[in-house]
Amino acid sequence: MPTPSMEDYIEQIYMLIEDKGYARVSDIAENLEVHPSSVTKMVQKLDKDQYLNYEKYRGLILTAKGKKIGKRLVYRHELLEQFLQTIGVNKENIYNDVEGIEHHLSWNSIDRIGDLVQFFEENPQCVQQLRAVQQKNEEQEEQIEE
Repeated sequence: MPTPSMEDYIEQIYMLIEDKGYARVSDIAENLEVHPSSVTKMVQKLDKDQYLNYEKYRGLILTAKGKKIGKRLVYRHELLEQFLQTIGVNKENIYNDVEGIEHHLSWNSIDRIGDLVQFFEENPQCVQQLRAVQQKNEEQEEQIEE
């Protein structure tokens, strides 16, 4: 199983390949805000662990194993963003919150969050009830602060 750092790289590589058709070390470095030398080291490790095939100066290709994990990691990230949006987390906090929690949840927890998101999609009145509770709590907090 990949480490959280390896997951970040696999996820980023998967997204780049999906969007552009390829992933270059420079693109990965830019998106992850790390030095290209760090990317090269990690790519070599991912190659060794058979998540991708890397040839110096030629680029990289995800293996079937890497694609499978990459797809699952992107799903996890998008699902957590959707969940946080659904429960009313401020948009400006969502990305950092997802980055902070995604590596610390089991896949079982991710699947249960997926069930909850599906439940909310199928029962929008429950989201409205949640919003009403949130509004009430915010009003109470404002009264306490005054």
